[in-house]
Amino acid sequence: MSEIKRRKNESFESYMRRVKKRWQQSGKILQVKKIRFFDKDKNRNMRRKSALHRLSVQSKIEYLTKTGQMPEEKKR
Repeated sequence: MSEIKRRKNESFESYMRRVKKRWQQSGKILQVKKIRFFDKDKNRNMRRKSALHRLSVQSKIEYLTKTGQMPEEKKR
């Protein structure tokens, strides 16, 4: 953690602006964003499970549209 102390007679807004500028230059903001939005890869079994689920839902929707129980989507 970088130690940036507030100067005498410095407003809080200017202090925060100075701190944010220092963080931006050091690359800490980019590092935090990468960590925050990083998604671990799913393992093999989870990928298989989700693929099977997608296939079953897709086939169910296809069956319902063929039988007329589900209204067809309007094409743009």
